[in-house]
Amino acid sequence: MLLEYIRQPWPWYISGPLIAVVMYLLLKQGKDFGMSSNLRTMCTIFGAGKTTSFFRFDWKTQAWNLLVACGTVMGGFLAHYFLSDGRAAQINPQSIADLRQLGIIDQLQGYLPESLFIFDGSLFQLLILSIGGLLIGFGTRYAGGCSSGHAISGLSNFQIPSLIAVIGFFIGGIVMVHFLFPLIFT
Repeated sequence: MLLEYIRQPWPWYISGPLIAVVMYLLLKQGKDFGMSSNLRTMCTIFGAGKTTSFFRFDWKTQAWNLLVACGTVMGGFLAHYFLSDGRAAQINPQSIADLRQLGIIDQLQGYLPESLFIFDGSLFQLLILSIGGLLIGFGTRYAGGCSSGHAISGLSNFQIPSLIAVIGFFIGGIVMVHFLFPLIFT
């Protein structure tokens, strides 16, 4: 019975309060949640502090966040291979029709259109992935954190810079989906 419940998508009124409890516990301990800060920690561990002052800090104070990142990867693996019922994700039919019209998908087998996320070796896809990765990396560093860090941790701390960053993330997403995506993929 419990395993069957775990395999189903959890409603917002279960998952939302669980996220809030985790955030409360982190705030009580004086910690901030965010995945992109792990990149700085890993660079510091591998010696980047020898060349750049940005990476000179006591990375051991952030070891807990590396465990969160590892747990996220392991949890995703376990959920996909052992706790999934195998059904494809339920996505709005209009979204699927829009993606088909752009030529992005012919058949959707989950959350990610394979034509975007499985590298086929084409120069176009290499450029899209490279430019997108560079922009995301630069944007994350420029915004002082990733969307999860700002939206979950920053907003729960009532930080105005996080509110501005989250508004920017939403505006950027809207511009990308409604204006740039059609230009790039048609």
